[in-house]
Amino acid sequence: MSNPEFIVAIPARYGASRLPGKPLRLIAGEPMVVHVARRALAAGATQVVVATDDARIAEAVAGYPLTVCMTSSAHPSGTDRLAECAAQLGWADQQIIVNLQGDEPFAPPEGIRAVARTLADAGTEMATLATTFDDCETLFDPNAVKVVRDAQGLALYFSRAPIPWHRDRFASDRISPVAPGALRHIGIYAYRAGFLGRFAQLSPGVLEASEGLEQLRVLEAGYRIAVGLTPVPFPPGVDTEADLGRAESQFARDAIGTLRDC
Repeated sequence: MSNPEFIVAIPARYGASRLPGKPLRLIAGEPMVVHVARRALAAGATQVVVATDDARIAEAVAGYPLTVCMTSSAHPSGTDRLAECAAQLGWADQQIIVNLQGDEPFAPPEGIRAVARTLADAGTEMATLATTFDDCETLFDPNAVKVVRDAQGLALYFSRAPIPWHRDRFASDRISPVAPGALRHIGIYAYRAGFLGRFAQLSPGVLEASEGLEQLRVLEAGYRIAVGLTPVPFPPGVDTEADLGRAESQFARDAIGTLRDC
C-alpha cells in the first residue's frame, strides 16, 4: 500500500502545567522534542516543522534537519498553532499535515504514516487513530479518551466517559468485559492544510468546553473525522516527572538491546 506525501508539524509549547519546559526536558541526553522529530523523519515526512512560542525551543533544535515556525503564545490548542504555521509557511491547501504531539518520543513511524494514509483514503477534513481496549479499568479512566465511529469509520463522538455504554455489562459493576466497539483514541491527527485555516475560525462549542477535547469542535461544526485503527501500539506520551523517568529507562533498555544485536 503506497503512502501519501505528508508534512509532520510538532506543536511544542514551553509552558506545560504538569511538566514545565517539557519539550526541552532531556531524555538520553537530548531534548524530548528532538526525539519526537526523529520519529517524524523516520516515518518519511517530506518536512518536519517544530511550531513553538519560545526561543529556547527554537535554539535547542538548531542544527537539526527541521523547520522552526515561531508562533503566538495565545493559541488555545495545538491545532490552532498549526493553523498559524500553515499561513506562515504557505502550505498548499491539499497538503497533508500530520500533527504529532511534542510529548510523543516513542511515536511509531508506522503509526505516523497510517494517520496520513487514513486521511488520504477517506477524503475527510481530518483523520486520527484509535485502538481497542485491553481492560475495563482503562475504559473508565477519564484520561483515556474514548471514540465511537460509524460503519464507514467516521467518528460519531469522543468522550472521557466510557462509550459505548453497554447497558447489561456495565449496569452493576465495572469489571465486566469491555463492551464491543469500544475504542481508545490515540491523539495524533492529520488534516489538509486548507482545513487548518477553517478550524482556526471555529469557535469552541459546548461539547469541547464540557469534555476538554478540541476534536469535538470539528464534529460540532459538522465536519468529518476519519478514525483508522493503528497498525502498531502507541506507547504512552510524557506528561509528568514519573513519565519522564520511565522514558529515560525505556531508552536505556533500547540502547542495551541495540548493543546486543550488534
